Amino acid sequence: MAMKIANVAELKNRLGEYLARVEEGHEVEVRKRNVPIARLVPIKRPAENRTQLGCGLNTVEIKGDLTEPQFPEVEWQGLQ
Repeated sequence: MAMKIANVAELKNRLGEYLARVEEGHEVEVRKRNVPIARLVPIKRPAENRTQLGCGLNTVEIKGDLTEPQFPEVEWQGLQ
């Protein structure tokens, strides 16, 4: 992918177009009197967090009493 080159006057007149290219992932080198003075590069954004509060609502079913042992005392002794 070739880097786009723009002189200052052209960049000033068509800034929106060049920024659109940068948003697409391209780089733009800015020149003044054919001397490179700056480079426009896309900013790497962190991945968007798509987790929504309550997205797992009503997806888990609790069976039994969580405060009581799941095994009878005799079986528990055998597991130790």
